[in-house]
Amino acid sequence: MKQLSINLLYRLSLFVLPLVVLQACRKHKMDGMDDGMAERNISYPAAYVVNGESNTLSVIKLSDNSLAETIELMSAGAQMDMWPHHIYHSVNASSHQLAIAMPGMDLSEGHSGSMAGMKGRVMVVDAVKGTMIKDLEVPGMNHNAVYSPDGSEIWTSQMNDQKILVLNAATYAVKNTIPVGDEPAEITFSADGTKAYVANGGDDNIMVINPATKAIIATIPVGDNPVAAWVGYDGKMYVDNEDGQTVSVIDVAANTVVQTINLHFMPGSVAHNNLKNELWVTDPEGGKVHYWTWSTTGNTWVQGGVFNTAMGAHATAFTNDGSVAYVTNQMAGSVSVIDVTTHTKIKDILVGKKPNGIVIKY
Repeated sequence: MKQLSINLLYRLSLFVLPLVVLQACRKHKMDGMDDGMAERNISYPAAYVVNGESNTLSVIKLSDNSLAETIELMSAGAQMDMWPHHIYHSVNASSHQLAIAMPGMDLSEGHSGSMAGMKGRVMVVDAVKGTMIKDLEVPGMNHNAVYSPDGSEIWTSQMNDQKILVLNAATYAVKNTIPVGDEPAEITFSADGTKAYVANGGDDNIMVINPATKAIIATIPVGDNPVAAWVGYDGKMYVDNEDGQTVSVIDVAANTVVQTINLHFMPGSVAHNNLKNELWVTDPEGGKVHYWTWSTTGNTWVQGGVFNTAMGAHATAFTNDGSVAYVTNQMAGSVSVIDVTTHTKIKDILVGKKPNGIVIKY
C-alpha cells in the first residue's frame, strides 16, 4: 500500500509539475518583471515611441521602418497608472540616454482631472541596452523631463506646484527649484541652447529662463492654454495654444511674438523642418497634419496644405536629412511614416496604446 502511494504520487507529479511550470511561465510573460527591460542591443538608428496606456516603449528600426522592440516600462515604485508621456534624448559620456516623464494620469485628452498631491516620476533608460538607469519619484505630476543642452541636467515641470525642478543628470539630486506660472506643461530649449521655455497653461504665457543662472528673463503673453514652445531652427519658437487654436511664433532674440497663425483646429504639437523649410502642426481630432511654408515675399508662414495620418495625430519627429517624418497617432495606436517631399504616407506601424512622445537616435 505504501509503495502504491509513492508510485501514484510520482505519476501525478509528472502531470502537475509541467502545469506549474507552464503557469509560472505565463505569469512571467504577463508580469514582464524580468524580461520587460532585459538588456538588448539597439545599436541601429531608431525612433523611440512612448505608449501612455500600455506603459511601453516601442523601438522602430529606421532602415526598414519595422517595429524592432517593445520595452515594458516597469517601475518599482509605481506599477500602475504611470502613463508615460514625452521622451527626450541625450548623449551622456559614452552612452545614449532617454528621459521619460510619468505624470500618473492620461494627458491625451487635456490636462484637467489632476488632483492635489499627485506625484510624478522621471525614468531614465539606456537607449542602446533598453535597460533602466534610474526610476525617480518627483513631488508633483510632470508633463515632460528634458535634458539641458549640455546633458548635465534634467528639467521637469511640476504641473500642480507652479515650479520647475532641475536635477543633476548624474546624481539625480535636485539642484534648483524655479518658481513659474500656473499649470506649467512642457519645458523646451532654444536651438542654440541659450534659453529655456516653459508653457504656463493656466496663465496663457511663456516664461523664458536663463539655463545658466535659472533666472526668469521674460514672460511672453500668447494664446489660450499654451502647451509647449516647440523648437525652431530659424531663431524662432513655436507655441501650440490648444484652446486658442493658434500657434504663436516667438522671436528668440527679441522675446516677442512676431506672428500668430490661426488654425481653426486644436493643435497636438508643432514641428519645424528647417531643411525643407516647413512648419507642421498635428490635428488630433481630424487625424491630419497641416503644414505651412515660408514666404520670403512677406517674411511670414503661409498655409501649404494638409494630409492624413490617423486619429489622434500628436507628435512629429524628422530624420536628420528632413526627408522622412514619423507621426504618433494616439487614438489609432500607430505611427505614420511620411514622405516629406510628397506629403504622402509610406505606411502605418502599429505600436502600443495611446502613443504620444517620439524621439530619434542615430
